[in-house]
Amino acid sequence: MENADKDKFVLGMIGLGTMGRNIMYNMADHGFPVAGYDKSQDQVNRLKEEGKGKTVIAFEDLNAFLDSLKSPKIIMMLVPAGKIVDAVIEELKPLIQKGDIIIDAGNSHFTDTERRAEALESQGFHFFGMGVSGGEKGARNGPSMMPGGDKEAYKTVQPILEAISAKVNGENCVTYIGPGASGHFVKMVHNGIEYAILQLIAEVYQILKKGLDLDNKSIHDIFKEWDNGYLSSYLLEITTEIFSFKEKNTNHLLLDDIKDEAKAKGTGKWTSQTAMDLQLPIPMIDTAVSMRDLSKYKSLRLNLDNMYATQRIINTENKDAFLKQLKQAYYFSTIIAYTQGMHLLSKASEEYDYKLNLSEIAKIWRGGCIIRSEFLNVIFEAFSQKADLEYLLLNEKVQGLIKENLPAMRFIISKLVLHGIGSPAFTSALSYFDMISSKKNPANLIQAQRDFFGAHTYELIGKDGVFHNEHW
Repeated sequence: MENADKDKFVLGMIGLGTMGRNIMYNMADHGFPVAGYDKSQDQVNRLKEEGKGKTVIAFEDLNAFLDSLKSPKIIMMLVPAGKIVDAVIEELKPLIQKGDIIIDAGNSHFTDTERRAEALESQGFHFFGMGVSGGEKGARNGPSMMPGGDKEAYKTVQPILEAISAKVNGENCVTYIGPGASGHFVKMVHNGIEYAILQLIAEVYQILKKGLDLDNKSIHDIFKEWDNGYLSSYLLEITTEIFSFKEKNTNHLLLDDIKDEAKAKGTGKWTSQTAMDLQLPIPMIDTAVSMRDLSKYKSLRLNLDNMYATQRIINTENKDAFLKQLKQAYYFSTIIAYTQGMHLLSKASEEYDYKLNLSEIAKIWRGGCIIRSEFLNVIFEAFSQKADLEYLLLNEKVQGLIKENLPAMRFIISKLVLHGIGSPAFTSALSYFDMISSKKNPANLIQAQRDFFGAHTYELIGKDGVFHNEHW
């Protein structure tokens, strides 16, 4: 068998779209010959053309593709989440052998991954789900990867994944996440954090554009300055580039031609839905999901703007001082976004028995992925110092950062509210912090109200059991 396999390919990629092709080129660059398969002749032809001179090959015939692979076969899928993943698996099963490995590297919902893993394991196949972050450039030059599930299968593929992953200080941005669908769960939460930070940056844009009446060049320079030092992040980096991009033969930003109606693929919504199922609050992420939906109601927004527009330019005597405070408020809000995401991971690890290592997750998010930022080093250090840290804001260093930036956060929010500038993510971050850090919560009134109108009972301070008042 060894002689028969010696000229075969070490891994097969199903799905030759942007991500699939670029991961193949990345693997080939690191000495791993890879075969690709796609039902689209155009995608096959594109890989054949782009992959000239590389140890990659493309097939439009599934049997020929599978015959080209070494045994046990390692097959990675990068296809759209949902029914297509199931269809590919069903097509593969009659053609592969027990012991072969299937990897779903798309953005599948973690519950689907759990179901597929159980079914394939019972049939003798190895399967694991793997979140991949970094987009086209990350796939080509080094993504952050979150594999979870069949640990033995992961070990077989580990040398390939470590070779192609992003590197930070020489460390690989890939690690075994945990059992079951933990890999796809962690990627889902990653995307939820991404939603929140994207919404924050969009709100900063609105504050600068409408609140301070700054031109695009000034906004570019502010984002560029923010992206240096403690605020440095991939999302600020690309925002800076967007504020300098003009299409050929035009003299204005492409950004100014783009509709203000944002789309979504669903991972943010999944994060919110799952958090609600776990009764774990992540209001910044929920807000970001809602604001994407709100953006689609363009005609309604136009009508309401004509009726109610109250937004005013923020009159500030010292614009530089205001911008400094806005920067601090953005940092505060970013910390809260990551805090909510890490809290959800902690809760899910307990609920689903994922045994997540939060320091390792923060570590692999520092490079290659969309939410990579300087602050992830702080998160990594916090969970490295105390692996069972219940909540990020309990860390001494993070506590200092929150206290340092909180006054600016309150100042900025007050200005935005008074001037009619919508800032739902900023506002949500502060309200969440004020509620989570308050020893006394008004929920006792809610308990009383529920018992009054529905006999839903309540609990009493210092007494065990539940009670109902029949004399309201």
